[in-house]
Amino acid sequence: MTFHCAVYFPKLVVLWIISILHLKISLPSLVEMSWIRDSTLSWIQLLCVKIIKNGRVPKHVAFIMDGNRRYAKKNNVQKVEGHSQGFEKLAETLQWCLDLGISEVTVYAFSIENFKRSQEEVDALMELSRQKFKQLLCEKDKLMEHGVCIRIIGNLSLLPQDIQKLIAQAMILTKDNNKTFLNVAFAYTAREEMAQAVQAVVSGVEDGALRVSDVTQKLLSSCMYTSTSPDPELLIRTSGEVRLSDYMLWQLYLLCGCPLARVQHLASPGRHH
Repeated sequence: MTFHCAVYFPKLVVLWIISILHLKISLPSLVEMSWIRDSTLSWIQLLCVKIIKNGRVPKHVAFIMDGNRRYAKKNNVQKVEGHSQGFEKLAETLQWCLDLGISEVTVYAFSIENFKRSQEEVDALMELSRQKFKQLLCEKDKLMEHGVCIRIIGNLSLLPQDIQKLIAQAMILTKDNNKTFLNVAFAYTAREEMAQAVQAVVSGVEDGALRVSDVTQKLLSSCMYTSTSPDPELLIRTSGEVRLSDYMLWQLYLLCGCPLARVQHLASPGRHH
């Protein structure tokens, strides 16, 4: 796994490195994969968690999931298996965030641009999504135990209706949870998000509910998918790329434009997933 981080949290990085180095390389079956897991940190990782919690831990971390197809090609497995392994790594990462006390995580799971891939790959990704959202609904007890609120952000009208229904069920089921927030960007691009925000404002002006002078950055922010969330304090992209790929451009502007921001490259030995 390769992490590119905007803004450097020294203590947090220590745990990421140690956690990665202690992971076992395996190819678990789809049935074993779970969204929410019990903590499996070793004693040294638990020690690092305690050290980190004495300092400032980011409230909101954003992830760009990337490199699954390259992983599949390198390991001579089908693309869908690469995506399945990407979900496995995501589930581990979510557990790390719970252990650290990070209250909100947003993951870039599927871009609108991904619909341009081959129909075979798109169909496989949609089927994998069905399995994962069905599994999420089966994990109701764990979601409630950890107080996880699920939010799926994006243009959901682009998705098959059965997946839309599963997403709606997951969000309704967890809407009152407020301990941890998991935002999954699905059928998403930042440009589409900003376009729909502008459309909402224009509609308000046309209806007479807003004046032109009411249109401010704060108003536009309130029209974004993540309007109820604090902006991310840390951005992590897997695979070694440093592009934002049309992800949360409005929310990440201050983070990536800040003069204190720096790109930190961490690569674990022999793994690029």
